[in-house]
Amino acid sequence: MEKILVIDDEEPIRMLIKAILEKAGYEVDLAKNGIIALEKINNNHYCVIILDLLMPEKEGLETIREMLKMKPEIKIIAISGGGSNGDLDFLSIAKLFGAKSTLNKPFNKAKLLDTLQEVIKG
Repeated sequence: MEKILVIDDEEPIRMLIKAILEKAGYEVDLAKNGIIALEKINNNHYCVIILDLLMPEKEGLETIREMLKMKPEIKIIAISGGGSNGDLDFLSIAKLFGAKSTLNKPFNKAKLLDTLQEVIKG
């Protein structure tokens, strides 16, 4: 069974993504911020990481950089509901930092599962 780590500071979002992924047959771990996520990544193997970019304590772009230093093979899907701020497009920047794919919140179940399959196969 493929193991996914979902990192989001909003508990309802984490729980919704977890429910969708578990129903689709994935094993899911959760983290509410980048600090907890980095500890989990250090001690586990994940097929894919789903990571919110805008979080307190340790934001997503910094977390992506640190995750890829620890485990360069990690596949990351960056998600964000605040996709841009002025001239900054955080999802595009996440791809430059090493995310394999991105999703704008809100996204539906089909889009999440399709994106996940593309990243796993890619």
